[in-house]
Amino acid sequence: MTSGPLRLGFVGLGDIGGPMATRFAAHDGGLTVHDLSPEAVARLVDAGAESAPSLADLAAASDLVGICVRDDAQVRDVVEGMIESLAPGALIVVHSTISPETASDLAARCSRSEVALLDAPISGGAVGAKDGRLAIMVGGGRDAYERAKPALSLAGDMIVHAGESAGDGTRMKLARNLLHFISFTATTEAARLAEAAGIDIVKLGKVVRHTDAVTGGPGAIMLRDTTAPIATDDFWHGVFTHVRDLGEKDLGLALGLAERLDVDLPLGKQSLARLADGLGVPHHTPEGER
Repeated sequence: MTSGPLRLGFVGLGDIGGPMATRFAAHDGGLTVHDLSPEAVARLVDAGAESAPSLADLAAASDLVGICVRDDAQVRDVVEGMIESLAPGALIVVHSTISPETASDLAARCSRSEVALLDAPISGGAVGAKDGRLAIMVGGGRDAYERAKPALSLAGDMIVHAGESAGDGTRMKLARNLLHFISFTATTEAARLAEAAGIDIVKLGKVVRHTDAVTGGPGAIMLRDTTAPIATDDFWHGVFTHVRDLGEKDLGLALGLAERLDVDLPLGKQSLARLADGLGVPHHTPEGER
């Protein structure tokens, strides 16, 4: 590896990878890119990057290579295409959302060539990539994380070390996206209820976005370091009991309206049944607690 700033490489210049790489082009150590699309490569060259004709050429010119391609198979192909040309001590950072097992397997493969692989999936989409506002969740050894962090900070304003094992970044991303898409499905139920009640769902969307910006939305209750039941003398017990009581009242009213309008809300029913236990303030007293 060279002394001084890391030489960056990037593979995969699509809707998210392209804006990320554009931000990396400002890095002091320079940026080399590779993609199957000549047009995508040309845009990065215009932004100040160098173009590599092959993965091996890119690897030879880079100390840290970011990968943002479609799926596990493509990530494996890219890693295999680079590994023999990377210098000992080089870093591979996988931004694609792949399986934790793929990340672990590839990290083991890379370690045999004295290359460290981090899985670093992202949250924030194309807009976050363009604005440098991504959340980047990194799994792998702490030393490798610390070496990669200054470069990653060009593309993200929240860089989190998710754990010491490759795959931990993906595990965090999957939990984050579970919340994301369950909430999307719940949103479809809210829209159906509002529509059946004669409410303008465009205006409802404006209200939801406004209040979520104020209250924090679902993330507002992710404040504790455990999902265990909350002891009655814990500060959070009163807070979450209030959330439970308010939530159960409003869910009950919404389900009552849905029943009158003949609208099925399966997620709403499950939420009413599970909210208290999920918040850690069940209506029954935990065994052994007095």
